[in-house]
Amino acid sequence: MNILLFGATGMVGQGALRECLLADDVTQVTTLGRSPTGQQHPKLRELVHRDLSDCSAIESELTNFDACFFCIGVTSSGMTETQYTRLTHDLTLAAARTLARLNPQMTFVYVSGAGADSSEAGTVMWARVRGRLENALQRLPFRAVYVFRPGIIQPLHGIRSKTGAYRWFYALTRPLLPLLRRLLPNIVLSTEIVGRAMLVVARRGAPGAVLEAADISALGRA
Repeated sequence: MNILLFGATGMVGQGALRECLLADDVTQVTTLGRSPTGQQHPKLRELVHRDLSDCSAIESELTNFDACFFCIGVTSSGMTETQYTRLTHDLTLAAARTLARLNPQMTFVYVSGAGADSSEAGTVMWARVRGRLENALQRLPFRAVYVFRPGIIQPLHGIRSKTGAYRWFYALTRPLLPLLRRLLPNIVLSTEIVGRAMLVVARRGAPGAVLEAADISALGRA
């Protein structure tokens, strides 16, 4: 498989990149982001592009992919709905529309979040925006679109979150998370499990288009 990965420097993206590089059936993984990953690997190709909402200048580099793992996400803390919509909904949808036109054979995997509101009418701003984006992505003419809604994710293998508040949370809960993951495997995931689940749906799909934490856990452990 030839994989395109957005957000490879984030926590979930780092996990997805690691699993792609380890997978025997992944021939190449291309990362696309605003900054390089700092990694080197025979299967890794990096594209650095500052404006991910407008990929017209690099369209020639964005063809012949079997799957895209879109792992870019920002916290809504301190943002208005307009700001959060621009950075979450508008950016993602612009990139996805370009990819759907160039790669209609592609499986598109979007990492959303537990609690996203697909009714688009709830009172929680971030959940409403994410749900609206999920619905829009599923209307695009890809071969398949899968939405991942993980909740708590334990970073493994030296992976760290880029968000300061999340790093603080993981520092405080480091002794607890391994135990919680063993006790609650369908609630507390790991970067490894999420990355492996992405590869599973790229290979053979999944029973449903929207995958909650328990679904991701089952796929990643298969």
